[in-house]
Amino acid sequence: MATKTRMYDPAKVRAALTGQIEALRTAVHGLSAEQLERPTRLGDWRVRELVSHLGMVVSWVPAHLDDPLPAEPAITPLHWARRTRTAAATINDIAEELAAGQFAGPPEEVAAEFDGCCDALLAALPAAEEPGRLIAMRFGPMPLADFLVTRLVETVVHADDLAAALAVDFPHEKQAVAAAARLLADAFADQVPGGAVELRVPPYAVVQAVEGPKHTRGTPPNVVEADPLTWIRLATGRVAWAEVLDVSLSASGERSDLSALLPVLG
Repeated sequence: MATKTRMYDPAKVRAALTGQIEALRTAVHGLSAEQLERPTRLGDWRVRELVSHLGMVVSWVPAHLDDPLPAEPAITPLHWARRTRTAAATINDIAEELAAGQFAGPPEEVAAEFDGCCDALLAALPAAEEPGRLIAMRFGPMPLADFLVTRLVETVVHADDLAAALAVDFPHEKQAVAAAARLLADAFADQVPGGAVELRVPPYAVVQAVEGPKHTRGTPPNVVEADPLTWIRLATGRVAWAEVLDVSLSASGERSDLSALLPVLG
């Protein structure tokens, strides 16, 4: 059975994205020349490539809002989650190109470039209020309001990457983390359908997943529970199962080891 697409409140999504972007803007304005050259947990990317990628993520909506729409059915955020890993090479190339181009300057120029990306997105957000508004993206047309949820996932995940590279805590917007955790939990259930395991990400999500016997009442025989950021890191391959098990992740039951089924996003 296909996972039912969760409904998100468009006004809350826009408010969460605005808050998350402003937190990122503040972080980018605080970067030094030395910090821009620091390595990240994303392969060969330095902080400079990471910020370049964030600039692309933030500016996608204003850059493509009026692109012609492909003649195919609209897709959902779950479809985006299934397909994201197929675009990894292209995403890497774009980040490296941006880091060598418009984000190649000193910190103040990088911050100014990122400001331009943020300002353009904020100016485009009212378009999400238009009923039926679609936007073209890599995998097909998507309702703009839904596409903004994918921007929440991207900005939360990569803000966490930035925090890890700088060894600081990042002040995520609460509802941005909530939306990211929910979409990644739903995507896991969509990609590994079943009812043998209950995945809990309190207080934001509970889903049934993994093929096998489904419980109908009482305490499920297989339960996995993680706090939102731990789940987001697991679902995006930022941490390994063994690193967080019995620390910020609990798993009980013979089918509760999900390590072979992760990550959700490549």
